[in-house]
Amino acid sequence: MKRKTALITGASRGIGRAAAIKLAREGYDIAACCLKSAEQIEDLKFQLETAYGVRVLTFLGDVGDFEFVKDMFHDINMEFGGADVVVNNAGISYIGLLSEMDPDEWNRVINTNLTAVFYCSKLAIPHMLSVHEGKIINISSVWGVAGASCEVAYSASKGGINAFTQALAKELAPSNIQVNAIACGVIDTEMNQFLSEDERQCLIDEIPGCRLGKAEEVADLIWTLAGGHNYLTGQIIRLDGGWI
Repeated sequence: MKRKTALITGASRGIGRAAAIKLAREGYDIAACCLKSAEQIEDLKFQLETAYGVRVLTFLGDVGDFEFVKDMFHDINMEFGGADVVVNNAGISYIGLLSEMDPDEWNRVINTNLTAVFYCSKLAIPHMLSVHEGKIINISSVWGVAGASCEVAYSASKGGINAFTQALAKELAPSNIQVNAIACGVIDTEMNQFLSEDERQCLIDEIPGCRLGKAEEVADLIWTLAGGHNYLTGQIIRLDGGWI
């Protein structure tokens, strides 16, 4: 039986890496991409191929660049026949006052976090339509639901993902393609390593679950969405320990 293939963006570390490991463990061939962490992404490839015997393609480039994404999907289609699951995980943050943010910084956040979701989804859909099934899983944030002071661009990009998810889910539901988003709370990844111990503890004190989330917990939810639930679509699922 032919394995299914999952594309994970931002796969070199954190949630993306955990998702690649989980899906490979469950028997998926993997297409993994990241912006510039060549050593980390090749280490991931070696780990997955050695431990789970799956095929792995790796890509180094900017998912906010349509030409790069087109070339990536060409290779995925040639090697695997297409992507059956797309995990749109690549993301960057910007912390600071909006009045001090320049347009290039704004565009970089929006292109990486939101426009890339459009690119990857658009190019994945033809294969999914041809086999009459597929899963698009977008990694969002609770700030896309509630908004965060000094993270306006990030919040806007994640709010855009949420609206994109709900709209595309309606468009693709008749074709048995499910589109959902996971709105993460504070996950213990490198993105949050800038926080001091006092800042981390203040956050933890606000979270009813009394701790930060783990990348592996997000990966488990990704797997749950990838592996079934064909009537579950258009949902923004908060994974935040009851925080927001």
